[in-house]
Amino acid sequence: MRVQRRLNVGFSALFVLFVMLLLVQFGAGSRLRAEHDRWAARAARAELANERVMQGMTDAETGIRGFLLTGDTAFLEPYRTAWATVAAALDEVAASTDDPAAEKLLADQRAAIHRWLDRYAVPIAADQRPAANPLRDAEGKQLFDDLRRVNDALSTALVAEQRAMLDTVAGERRALDIAAALLVTAILAVGYIVARTGRRKLLAPLEQLGTTIRRLAGGDRTARAEPVEAAELSTVVDALNDLAAQTEMLLAAEQARTTRAGLRQAVAAAMQDLSGPAGAGRRIAALIGEAVGATAVHIETVVPGAGPVRVHWPDAAPGLPADLLTDLLAGDPGRPRILDGGAITLAVCADSDCGPGYLYVSRPGSADWTDAEQRLLTGVAQEIERALRQHSLQSHQSRLITELRMLDERKDTFIQTVTHELRTPLTSILGYTEMITDEDAGEGLNPIQKRALNAILRNAHRLQDTIGDLVLLDRPDNGAAVHAETLDLAALAATVRHDLSNAARAKDLDVTFDADEGWVHGDRTQLQRALRKLMDNAIKFTPPGGSVVCRMTADPRAVTVSVTDTGIGIPAEDVAGLFTPFHRAGNAMDQAVQGPGLGLAIVRDIVRDHGGTIAVQSVVGRGSTFTLTLPAVPVPARSPAPV
Repeated sequence: MRVQRRLNVGFSALFVLFVMLLLVQFGAGSRLRAEHDRWAARAARAELANERVMQGMTDAETGIRGFLLTGDTAFLEPYRTAWATVAAALDEVAASTDDPAAEKLLADQRAAIHRWLDRYAVPIAADQRPAANPLRDAEGKQLFDDLRRVNDALSTALVAEQRAMLDTVAGERRALDIAAALLVTAILAVGYIVARTGRRKLLAPLEQLGTTIRRLAGGDRTARAEPVEAAELSTVVDALNDLAAQTEMLLAAEQARTTRAGLRQAVAAAMQDLSGPAGAGRRIAALIGEAVGATAVHIETVVPGAGPVRVHWPDAAPGLPADLLTDLLAGDPGRPRILDGGAITLAVCADSDCGPGYLYVSRPGSADWTDAEQRLLTGVAQEIERALRQHSLQSHQSRLITELRMLDERKDTFIQTVTHELRTPLTSILGYTEMITDEDAGEGLNPIQKRALNAILRNAHRLQDTIGDLVLLDRPDNGAAVHAETLDLAALAATVRHDLSNAARAKDLDVTFDADEGWVHGDRTQLQRALRKLMDNAIKFTPPGGSVVCRMTADPRAVTVSVTDTGIGIPAEDVAGLFTPFHRAGNAMDQAVQGPGLGLAIVRDIVRDHGGTIAVQSVVGRGSTFTLTLPAVPVPARSPAPV
């Protein structure tokens, strides 16, 4: 039987016995006490009623005697009233006893009373002038004495009845006490059995489990709990033993993993310094040999910048045959291969970024290579390969950085040369063209010649602006602001709007300008150039009949300028490179909108130099919004007007 079932049966028995004890003590005991009290009260009523009978008859006898001696009828009053009391008392006695002997004596008492009344008391009470009659008086006395004896006998019978009743109740009470004692004994016995079962089947095994758990917590991984009889605890014991075994396995695996990680870290540390690749290779070979208990370790790798490197450990280890070396170099990287004689090999690298190599570990005469050892050597080979690839990548990056630096220097030289070489002829072109188109000198020109000269001037100015943008982007200080002063950005924006009003009217554009007063600290020329390029782009990329809105808001922390147009918009894939020099959106090139792609890059540099930011939101076919934000400064104090 399972321990739980035993305990359930035991506790059920305890409950039943305890309920029975309560029923015996409080049920039957209460009934007996109530019965005892009822019988005692009944017996007391019978005795008192019998005493009242005798007291009433005594009063009646006294009244009769007083009437005989005095002839005064007043003495008959107690006699007449006593009879009602006696009759009621007799009825009460009859109602308060069930004993046959007492009932017989009660009947005798009634008969004795009637004889005394009929033979003595009634004739005397009926006589108006009673005379003394010794014979009658002697008979009356005899009759009253018989009545008294019967009354005494009835009292004795009533007392005997009460004693018998009390003896019966006492016997039942003793039986209840015995039953209660037996129930208490049974409760104690069942409780002892339950406690003993719990102690032997539960507490002792639980104590053993606690001891085993403490041993496991103290580091004793071999601690195991002994099997127990209880089926419930047997499951717990098996689970604890399984958990201890799994914990031991996990700790062993963790220790192996830690060993692998430590070896890989040591190999990675040795591979950090490849200035002496042969020394680093020997250190790695020694680490591997000591970790797996090998007798010989051979490593061959191709170090970028140093060529093939071949090392072995220990120094006295014999070399490998040539045919075996060829086979090792042709192996599949990342897969360990176990050879005859207790050796294991792994190929290291086999592509253009990392030259072919191998790792050869020999341990003859020992057990086979375990999975943990194979994973360990695989991880070491991967770490060597990773370090070699990283070193190769660093070499490529170093060469690439050098080439990029040279290209940047050539770019700077090219821009300086181009701008210098273009400025000189461009200055001559502009000067002579403006001189020819002067009012006095241009009177002899026909319309076709004037249009040609205006086209030359227009394109020469475009080329001059482009050269200026190139010079501005190529400055080594990235266009840092100069001549900084406190400016009202709204006034600069109004100036830019006025300068571009002719271009807006030429395309029939609706230009809206909404600006609050906003003060910033910066270079007037640079900020005006940034605003001009934003407004110029909005006009350039907006078809005729569209609109351009320039809004400026200011708060104590920043001044924000937004330029919104209804132009061609910017494709989402072009937004990322929008502020890169020479970058142009695909739809702008498709629609042949002129421009070198330098304006937004210049705006970005100017805004960044002033500690601000610029952002763009655009939808193709619906327009764009450029938002420029600059740090705000307090409004400068104005000088008082002259009196």
